[in-house]
Amino acid sequence: MTLLASGKPGAPPPAALQHRQMLAPSRERTALTTGQMARRRLAVRLAKRVLPVLALVLLAAIVLWPEFERSEDRSRYAFRRSMQPRSEALRVTAPRYQGIDDLNRPYTVTADLAQQLGSEEVLDLTTPRADILMTDGSWIYLQSESGRYDRPGDHLDLAGAVTIFHDNGTMLRTDQAAIDLARGTGDGDMPVAAQGPFGTLTSAGFQLRERGAVVVFTGRAHAVLEGGGK
Repeated sequence: MTLLASGKPGAPPPAALQHRQMLAPSRERTALTTGQMARRRLAVRLAKRVLPVLALVLLAAIVLWPEFERSEDRSRYAFRRSMQPRSEALRVTAPRYQGIDDLNRPYTVTADLAQQLGSEEVLDLTTPRADILMTDGSWIYLQSESGRYDRPGDHLDLAGAVTIFHDNGTMLRTDQAAIDLARGTGDGDMPVAAQGPFGTLTSAGFQLRERGAVVVFTGRAHAVLEGGGK
């Protein structure tokens, strides 16, 4: 075995080590100027204030983001609903509707124009007219400037220059009337004027009873009978 001595303590280093030069540092440190130090301190102070605010904003966004999505979905749904095209109203020129009342008596409803606005079978009529055939063969004719016809309910509302004519020569004029076609009844609470073989009569309203065979004049009435009687 060969042993190498490392030298005595306190002995000078070998000559090879004495001639080895120290390497220069890879990056030299330069002293900061006063302005640079001030800018760094300002940046640190700003970071201490801005970073907590940004953290709060981020936290709030995380918490409120589901609400934003729901609100956006509702906005989109409302937009889709508002943009849905509306179906055009159904218009029929010179319509003709036929039916029968409770006693199997036929009636006919016609008009210059019918317009159906919704899905229900309720029609707005222009110049409506109706013919009702009575059991004894007589008939009643109705007309007005405008009206509304409820087909499922067999109900006819008349408005504007309403005329009700019975083939016995009796005629009523008023501004409003509601007719139940199925039951053959009707009424009106606007002033009415009537004339016929009996003479003339005015009253505050009227009622049709017994399927049009009886007319009751309501309110204060004034009649002038044929032959000068009052």
